Amino acid sequence: MVCTHQPSHHFQGDRRSPKLWRGTLKETTADTCDELQSAQNSAGIQTLLDAEREASKIVQKAREYRTKRVKESRDEAKEEIDEYRKNKEAEFKAFEAQHTQGNKEAEEEAGRDAEAQIAKIREAGQKSRDKIVEDLLRGVLGV
Repeated sequence: MVCTHQPSHHFQGDRRSPKLWRGTLKETTADTCDELQSAQNSAGIQTLLDAEREASKIVQKAREYRTKRVKESRDEAKEEIDEYRKNKEAEFKAFEAQHTQGNKEAEEEAGRDAEAQIAKIREAGQKSRDKIVEDLLRGVLGV
């Protein structure tokens, strides 16, 4: 920044002769301008540092938010997966029960059919028992 002060501004109340303070005026004006410029630079630097701190806070908050959001998303996905798994397990159990029931019914029906055929064979054996025993004895004894 360039100092825009007028030399007379710095020495308005000085009653010395212009010849006496002319050199002092230039030095004082230069010193005052340097001090003013230094103060402005210092204030500018402080403003930049404050802005940098504020930006760091914003970035930190954004990172924390992102981390929190990732964790929440992971938890939500876990819950959805668990729910999906439970639904599929329930579907499988229903399917298994339905088809197992069908197999049990088929096994029971086959068992009933087998029992019916065994009963027929026994009945036929009871009817022909005497004849079968006689035929066996003839065959063995040769009578």
